[in-house]
Amino acid sequence: MSRRLVGSVAATLVMVLAAGCGGSSEADGKVQLSLGLFSDFGYDKLIEEYQAAHPNIKIEQRKVKMEQHNTQLATQLAGGRGAADIVALEEGVVSQFRASKDKFVNLAEYGAKDLKSQWADWKWNQGTADGGDFVLGLGTDMGSLGLCYRRDLFEAAGLPTDRTEVAKLWPTWADYSKVADQFTAKTPNVKFVDTGRNVYKAILDQTEEGYFAKDDSYIADKNDKVKTAFDTAAALGTKQQTGALEPFSQDWNVALKQGSFATTTCPAWALALIKAGAGDAAAGKWDVTTAPGGGGNWGGSFLAIPKQGKHPKEAYELAKWLTAPEQQKRIFKETGNLPSQPKVYQDPEVQATVNEYFNKAPVGQIFASSAESLKPTYRGTKDSKVGPVFGTALTRVEQGKQSAADAWTQALKEAQDAVK
Repeated sequence: MSRRLVGSVAATLVMVLAAGCGGSSEADGKVQLSLGLFSDFGYDKLIEEYQAAHPNIKIEQRKVKMEQHNTQLATQLAGGRGAADIVALEEGVVSQFRASKDKFVNLAEYGAKDLKSQWADWKWNQGTADGGDFVLGLGTDMGSLGLCYRRDLFEAAGLPTDRTEVAKLWPTWADYSKVADQFTAKTPNVKFVDTGRNVYKAILDQTEEGYFAKDDSYIADKNDKVKTAFDTAAALGTKQQTGALEPFSQDWNVALKQGSFATTTCPAWALALIKAGAGDAAAGKWDVTTAPGGGGNWGGSFLAIPKQGKHPKEAYELAKWLTAPEQQKRIFKETGNLPSQPKVYQDPEVQATVNEYFNKAPVGQIFASSAESLKPTYRGTKDSKVGPVFGTALTRVEQGKQSAADAWTQALKEAQDAVK
């Protein structure tokens, strides 16, 4: 979910235990299991159902913001205490935690490798180490990419509003930039896109290698695709066609409600955030179409089990159930989080799903098609340290504090320092 979720978490009632508390225990004769999450994974009803079917088990969800979740988990693993029995690992940091696999249960010991065929090959591989012998986590959703746009604002700018025709406007990101120029010429008081950072990430997530090569060597300083993505996003910022918004922040929500921008990159999980931010008044004004450049993946997570828990077998059975095809399908229908299992996203019922809020967009078909064509980007062990450097650089450009060239030069230096 990448993501995702910074915004939705703020609106979610959370239950958080102090970092020093134990992961699991027994009370009233019940096995207590905790789930450490960084957003709403759509588990509330499922957990109630699981507890009803397993009266000897009590499950607690701990939900915090993603950055806090990752920092806390790293601390808890290093200290050997405090981690939840099951923890979510977002795909942007799974490589980081894979390097600490000795702190996690190898799910292969409980038969996880027998489940391999459920997932898309790339998704399964992301959650494994040692050539597949070590299974770190079971995949939840994935963030196949679409492009969301405001129909009314496109109409005001004299642009097509039909999603098929809109897709024809931008087969490439260079075309997307041309549409931005057309839009700005007609509606100068509205930003074309929420933030250049999202555009940058979307473009980069359509490449097989970004900051790191598949041998985990740092290549951002010589990877032309990183530079192209940065230049494309920076140009939008330089022309003041972006809202310079922190993705999924409160300011982003306000801008949604005010109709201050016309497009945003939207992986499947982002639809719920847009709806929550824009509110009922914008129902039918937003629509979804395919993203420039074809498929891409932004987000998606895994459920892993730290070794420090007292009930690894019970934790595994719960993680296995939550990520099973039946549950992934139910979560998609309720939250829109796209399953990472081909059998599920190819299901006729999933494919036929439309989103009423987004002008009855055929989201099942759009996101499943994106999933079929995507090639996941390799995540280096220090990806999470490098990525924010370039995002912050783009924000400086958007805010007029630095030229694109100077921001790029500074980002390269800071990124190099981050990987030392």
